[in-house]
Amino acid sequence: MMMDRMSRMQLLCWIDQVSFACIELCLYLDTHPHDEKALSAYCKNNKLRKEAVLEYQREYGPLILDGACQQDCDCWLWAEQPWPWEKTYYNQNQARIGGKH
Repeated sequence: MMMDRMSRMQLLCWIDQVSFACIELCLYLDTHPHDEKALSAYCKNNKLRKEAVLEYQREYGPLILDGACQQDCDCWLWAEQPWPWEKTYYNQNQARIGGKH
């Protein structure tokens, strides 16, 4: 997937999709630990998720706590971003599509 061409909202949706796949595969692997296809699918989706989260953090700031303090920063960035329930995302037409109502 070409993450550099995604809008903020598209990138968040992609992160949700690969995160969901990781969680489901993890649950399956808990009961089927020797399923090589499932393990391969988990590794693939986990790699995609990590790449997407890093891309999001490069463009928009921390998404998960792991990105709150990066190597090249001298401050705690987590509190600088809106909390998940405070976030409002805008599409290209600046129409409100999420956040507080």
